[in-house]
Amino acid sequence: MTAAMKIPFLDLSIKDEALRAELLEAVGRVLSHGRFILGPEHDEFERAMEKRCRRRHAVGVGSGSDALFLALRALEIGPGDEVITTPLTWVATTNAIVLNGATPVFVDVRDDLNLDAGLIEAAITKRTKAILPVHFTGQCCDMDAILEVAERHGIPVIEDAAQAFDATYKGRPAGSFGRLACFSMNPMKVFRGYGEAGAVVTDDDALKERLASLRYAGTVNKENCHWPSINGRLDTLQAAMLLVNLRHIDGKIEARRRVAKDYDDLLGGIVDTPTRNPRCRHTYYSYTVGCDDRDALKEFLLARGVETKIQHPFLMPYHAAYRGKFKADIPVAERLVKRILCIPNHEDMTADGIAYVADCISDFVTGQGGDRKSKRAAAPRGGRKA
Repeated sequence: MTAAMKIPFLDLSIKDEALRAELLEAVGRVLSHGRFILGPEHDEFERAMEKRCRRRHAVGVGSGSDALFLALRALEIGPGDEVITTPLTWVATTNAIVLNGATPVFVDVRDDLNLDAGLIEAAITKRTKAILPVHFTGQCCDMDAILEVAERHGIPVIEDAAQAFDATYKGRPAGSFGRLACFSMNPMKVFRGYGEAGAVVTDDDALKERLASLRYAGTVNKENCHWPSINGRLDTLQAAMLLVNLRHIDGKIEARRRVAKDYDDLLGGIVDTPTRNPRCRHTYYSYTVGCDDRDALKEFLLARGVETKIQHPFLMPYHAAYRGKFKADIPVAERLVKRILCIPNHEDMTADGIAYVADCISDFVTGQGGDRKSKRAAAPRGGRKA
């Protein structure tokens, strides 16, 4: 039997002393100048987001949820309007639509867990005011197909890129396709902050100005309210720490991609491994496997010290808040949501940790809880040395 290990799904504590020093230095600069809201680091963060996303404008906001809500608000989407989106996402996507007074229209997903672009056109009505695809798990949707149908019908696209910072589709980064695109940098994300943070990017000058107003209670010149809105500004402290993490993001993403490659090699043919679009560069916000006995696998792994998560166990129409309110023909999502399980794939995974997780999954699937030849001989290459 493989020797037991403890493998957390994600450890958010800062153990790297050099990174800790960089973060504290950045915080110290903000404490010294005292511009805690919309300070210079905030402006620098917006410029950095523009560059990474290849957009003319970025607007820092308080969270990914704020980004989605304000993007829809900026397009004046409201009561009587419909927004086409995916049933498989975090509930913030649907909440943003509903809180603006609009109705979500759920289109089924493909086996790669992303919106099935081939089903969008049939869902369009005269009330459709936006298409909101989610780049789920860190892999971009089929943006050519989505943009083609959107442009043909004159409907704006809003990308939910909360899980996909720096992912690419045909060489273009997530967030560079839609009229607006939304990002989250909460601590669970690959590009993470130390609390809630988000951003909206666009090439539209007028939308940028409206977003800048909407994030500050809908005011112009910080005083006169033109559009009733929320206070959704990004703190300067968060922006300063995000800039530090941005300096290290490329290495973190490549480490996750190496972990994913090792899992692919070790788990292929044992469980369903992520379906990858060859036109996409996946950044692996999560590494999601599929298994018929998903719940039993989750319990088995926990007993072996491996923490896992289901992202996400409830499809959007079946949350308590929305049950029975929206029609949805989503058989693929209904099948997949019973099978998906996210296993640890963070950038701090060691080679031994990767092999241990794979061994445990193999033991479960083959029914061998006892001694067997370990797959450690199939040396994972991407993990850090223990």
